[in-house]
Amino acid sequence: MTLQQLIGGHMRRHWRPYAASALMLSTIAVLTVWIPRQVGHVVDELVAQRLTGWTLAAELGLLLLAGLCIYLLRVGWRLALFATAYEMGRGLRQRLYDQMTRQGPAFFHAQRTGDLMALSTNDIDAIEMAAGEALLAAFDGSLTFILVVSMMTLSVDARLGLAALAPFPFMAYAFWRISERVHQAWSDSLTRFSALNQQVQDSLAGVRTVRALGLMNRSRAQFSALAREAGDASYQAQRWEALFEPAVGLSLSAATVIALGTGAWLVARAEITIGQLTAFTMYLAQLIWPMFAAGWVLSLLERGGAGWARLQPVLNAPDGLQDTGTQAMPAHAAVHWDHVDFQYPGMTAPALTGIDLQLMPGRTLGIVGATGSGKSTLLKLLLRQYEPTGGCLRVGGIEAPHIRLAALRQAIAWVPQEPFLFSASIADNIALARPQATREEIMAVAELAAVHADVATLPQGYDTLVGERGVTLSGGQRQRVAIARALLAGAPLLLLDDALSAVDSGTETEILQHWRELRQQHPERSLVVVSHRLSAVMDADEVVVLKQGRIIERGTHASLLALDGWYASQWRYQQLEASLDAA
Repeated sequence: MTLQQLIGGHMRRHWRPYAASALMLSTIAVLTVWIPRQVGHVVDELVAQRLTGWTLAAELGLLLLAGLCIYLLRVGWRLALFATAYEMGRGLRQRLYDQMTRQGPAFFHAQRTGDLMALSTNDIDAIEMAAGEALLAAFDGSLTFILVVSMMTLSVDARLGLAALAPFPFMAYAFWRISERVHQAWSDSLTRFSALNQQVQDSLAGVRTVRALGLMNRSRAQFSALAREAGDASYQAQRWEALFEPAVGLSLSAATVIALGTGAWLVARAEITIGQLTAFTMYLAQLIWPMFAAGWVLSLLERGGAGWARLQPVLNAPDGLQDTGTQAMPAHAAVHWDHVDFQYPGMTAPALTGIDLQLMPGRTLGIVGATGSGKSTLLKLLLRQYEPTGGCLRVGGIEAPHIRLAALRQAIAWVPQEPFLFSASIADNIALARPQATREEIMAVAELAAVHADVATLPQGYDTLVGERGVTLSGGQRQRVAIARALLAGAPLLLLDDALSAVDSGTETEILQHWRELRQQHPERSLVVVSHRLSAVMDADEVVVLKQGRIIERGTHASLLALDGWYASQWRYQQLEASLDAA
């Protein structure tokens, strides 16, 4: 879809405000071209000494009334047209946001945050202006040009009108060449603004790392260079846009010289009157706006075209996961990984091979293994962030793609190793999935997550703001707040993806004990614990050990110790490490 097709479709859907604006602009144009003719008539009548007293006042009153009507109509079309253009921008931003929420991790691996932010601001702003100001200027300028030229040639003198229009083909050629440069310059400007956005986002998100490594000067230099490049690119685009004005000025100056020379000759031959020449020169002055409008329209369309060229591929990107499921989430359903294989896009080695697992309702599954063995990938498949490349994943006997994605994810509470906290209070972060939760319910799950005592020491308790990404809390506190949030959601399946890595062993034991007590109240709830610390999975009903995406050991804690394999070796090492720390 081209920018013109996008705007055309928007105009068809919102034809009423566009039609009202066109009607008001047409009235303005008619009044605008009528004024010079009225002035010429007044001049000729004054020269002939036929206007005196109330007659003169009436003629001048008509001119004042026309000016007042033009003012009111200009206010009216702005209110109608720009409101509709802003509606288009709102719709595009909503489409972009909806598109991003439907995408999986692969999409965001290919897109930079700064680019997406720039698309939702500068690029859509440029498209908005093309749908609003550009259409206005194009319609108003074209209509004014047609009416003015018609009045110049038909009402005054055709020879004089054609002579005055002689320089305009040269101006059209100049506009065409300038517009090509404007498009390239604005495309470069928008791209460099995205790079600047990305630098700001990276620097602010990693400000503590930047400071800790003493990279502030380097970061400042990078920002300065990108800001300079973005400023230079924008300046270049403005420079090319500025060339429209000299082209207009030279053309109108040449037209004025030709018109005055030809007009004086015609007046001397008594073929036109002084009043007609006066009206003609006023008409010629009114051509300034259509000429500037032509340059402004070309500039806005090129700017909007550059923005749409960057936005359209993102809007048209296929959904990361097709949500074609129609079935509801089965209650108290078992989860079965049936000979599941998976390979990340662009990778040569498989992440999972031949995984065959079953998690019954009310059971606990522990998943352990070395870094990169595929533990988190198992959970990502269950969350349908990715689809298996082989085998299938069933929930309650139904293949996961056949279940509505929203229903599946609503039944799962997931706590990643690096949980995300919003810039809100602790209470708001915990109550994210249940905004209507009472303070008592929030405090109860905080107790279960062993974070209530920490919150009680904060100046404002549960109303304490956690800052950007929870920066005011420690890693262990952030993890426990996220666990409390997951518990409050009340989902039948809880996934802890190494979510206890930042807490001490005593707190870990307390949280797991609370989970066992909670499961006694809700025996249908299931738990999957991914952990590097084996103490977190020792009470699991089944523990599986992954290595290079394959299950190499499985069983209970006791049976795996008796097997004397990787699990038993890692257990002895961690126990020795814990005893040395205690000593």
